Amino acid sequence: MLILHNTSGLVHHLITKSDVADILHNALDSHILGLDECIRLFKSNDIYPIAMVSNILRQRLYGNTVTFVNNIILNYTNVCITYCKFCAFYRPVGHEEAYTLSLDEIVRRVLVSREMFGITQVLIQGGHNPNLKLEFYEDAFKAIKTRCPEVGIHGLSASEIDTIAKVERSSTKEVLARLKSAGLDSLPGAGAEILDDDVKAEISPLKIKSHEWLRIMEEAHELDIKSSATMMYGTVETEEQRARHIMKIAELQEKTRGFMAFIPWSFEPNKTRIQAEGLIRYSAGGFNLLKMIAISRIIFNGVIDHLQSSWLTNGIGMAQLALNYGADDFGGTLIGEEVVTATGSRSTELSAHKIIDAIKQIGFEVAERDNFYQTIKNY
Repeated sequence: MLILHNTSGLVHHLITKSDVADILHNALDSHILGLDECIRLFKSNDIYPIAMVSNILRQRLYGNTVTFVNNIILNYTNVCITYCKFCAFYRPVGHEEAYTLSLDEIVRRVLVSREMFGITQVLIQGGHNPNLKLEFYEDAFKAIKTRCPEVGIHGLSASEIDTIAKVERSSTKEVLARLKSAGLDSLPGAGAEILDDDVKAEISPLKIKSHEWLRIMEEAHELDIKSSATMMYGTVETEEQRARHIMKIAELQEKTRGFMAFIPWSFEPNKTRIQAEGLIRYSAGGFNLLKMIAISRIIFNGVIDHLQSSWLTNGIGMAQLALNYGADDFGGTLIGEEVVTATGSRSTELSAHKIIDAIKQIGFEVAERDNFYQTIKNY
């Protein structure tokens, strides 16, 4: 494990020799960094001093403790009308493989998972299904809270909220308010991909635009619905577009303080239209993950507290390494996930004891958290 308690000696020497030394020293002095600095970090290949600084910043905040959440992902429908090129999960309306879970099945899955695995969170996400009205989601959330009040509902992307509002011919803010009343605790960050409309026009032209994702997140924060922020990188975006994505999230966070965590994850091209059309053949790989984690910690230092190591698309080994590059959270256990599984890239089942073992293997202490990153139990 890379443990660096100060910047004296060799550490100071390596940072000073870096082509981004001024940025790294400013980060260690807790200065807020801007777009130009973020772009320079992405363009630098001097990853070791960048990683040293990101690890120091993580240690200042969390010492030697890494968290995880015990949850399931519940993909309630695969029916979708946005046809994103990066997705292997969706099925069009009327497709023979299309499905939508019944209310009884949704509640059953949560109850069984609570009883068998002791989950404290359910992450509810699906496709953009035009046949589902707001009452479907309200009934599901109310039923979950009635039967399992101790399970937090981390549910629905901004783009799903937008679809529901269109079906209802209502505003997204009204939809969010009603969902909160029904039991929604927090909002995942999905649907952002890269917050650049040129990228979105290429990979997800029918999905919400960048400003709409930001607006819906701001509305959620105004209603005191905390959320995650995400980035799906490794499609057609440039390093500058990645940097602009991060800065747009930082700017909204400065305004609302509603983002609890940032979660970058690597695009998996298997069985997607992007791969079929020859745009991207391979995933971004481990180096890009570690660089993304390190830069995110530096830029979001003092802005967004938590940073996930993103094991789902990069595997457990890379997620372990990411803990030495600035990540403080391992993410969640996964039972029943279907979106990444649809690419066929790897098994996406992971139990709590496997996460605990993975974190301890590299010398960290482990704490289980809830929806809001509050510690439930130390291991």
